[in-house]
Amino acid sequence: MEEPQKNDLSMREQEEEHPVRSSGPQISVSEFSCHCCYDTLVNPTTLNCGHSFCRHCLALWWMSSKKTECPECREKWEGFPKVNILLRDAIEKLFPDAIRMRVEDIQQNNDVVQSLAAFQKYGNDQNPLAPSTGRVNPQRGGGFFSGVLTALTGVAVILLVYHWRSRESEHGLLVHKAVDKWTTEEVVLWLEQLGPWASLYRDRFLSERVNGRLLLTLTEEEFSRAPYTIENSSHRRVILTELERVRALGVKPPQNLWEYKAVNPGRSLFLLYALKSSPRLGLLYLYLFDYTDCFLPFIHTICPLQENSSGEDIFTKLLDLREPTWKQWREFLVKYSFLPYQLIAEFAWDWLEVHYWTSRFLIVNAVLLSVLELFSFWRIWSRSELKTVPQRMWSHFWKVSTQGLFMAMFWPLIPQFVCNCLFYWALYFNPIINIDLVVKEVRRLETQVL
Repeated sequence: MEEPQKNDLSMREQEEEHPVRSSGPQISVSEFSCHCCYDTLVNPTTLNCGHSFCRHCLALWWMSSKKTECPECREKWEGFPKVNILLRDAIEKLFPDAIRMRVEDIQQNNDVVQSLAAFQKYGNDQNPLAPSTGRVNPQRGGGFFSGVLTALTGVAVILLVYHWRSRESEHGLLVHKAVDKWTTEEVVLWLEQLGPWASLYRDRFLSERVNGRLLLTLTEEEFSRAPYTIENSSHRRVILTELERVRALGVKPPQNLWEYKAVNPGRSLFLLYALKSSPRLGLLYLYLFDYTDCFLPFIHTICPLQENSSGEDIFTKLLDLREPTWKQWREFLVKYSFLPYQLIAEFAWDWLEVHYWTSRFLIVNAVLLSVLELFSFWRIWSRSELKTVPQRMWSHFWKVSTQGLFMAMFWPLIPQFVCNCLFYWALYFNPIINIDLVVKEVRRLETQVL
């Protein structure tokens, strides 16, 4: 009986000396790494948010930033952070050699020692004030951009309320008026929206007093001869193509953002949020469910044929319903895979003449979203979480699909005023929010470098 007991004792001693090599689940050193130095935690200090850092890393962060907030998530901590004794003892027992070497290095670094002393002195000074100190507001995202965002939100709400009170409606647009009821001025307005070149024929349509009914009877032969005399075959083709669409629909098809929003309020709001949160799925939706009206003009605008791109205005590309060539598809798929937000920026760039300020907001927002996506990929790569990418993609797809289904179900119940608020918020205020997010990501990257 004594021999088995001795064997059991020896096995226990070996497990105590080498706990990581025991027969239980293998424990990796990376599971106990600091998110500042990415090395084994020394004197781990856990903040209110739950993140843990080496105490000297937290002291260095506090010395450099002079802020009492988490280096990773920026949530302010309450009181003075203390060493997590349970976590410290577990790490020292699991990795004694690594901890001993790190402690020796820390003690030999004068800057680290001074930072720890100053940090502890700051804590000692704070302790007497702890009972009378109120709860720190853990709200994130304060500062300059939050103030600007609040001010712009107030302005937007005032403008929307004024818009609703003054009973200005989108139903006055030609996209809601039957073509046979158009006046001469409305026909000229329709003509001028085809492009800057259409102003050459404005006076001719006015002198002939072309109204909606007369417009529907005009043919290519009549356009080519007096009194209209449209000699340019490209101009004549664009007018006839658009006239065919008007005849088929009975109203003017949407040709800009506001007209598209007036005709498709729910879809425009869905696409705006879909292209912001998931541009690849948003473009896939356009390809599957809105190929002719939206996707074809989109791909002809951002991936034009080189021999036809010079001299074409945005309205000519908008009316181009030809099937894309293999060269266009190749260029589109490369950008779609790696730079989806660049596609949106290029499309908005071509619309600068039509939507001056709105296009600029979209371009800035696309650049900011591209930067945020790069930060996300960098975070996944730096944390060695590439294996989780398929799961993240599936979760994101499920989230976006669920939100789209939820919106489709409850869209008829949402007041138009609320939809307008959401639309203009996503269009004009998201760039300000994204600037704040980019600043936070840059500061977090600086923290990791330290």
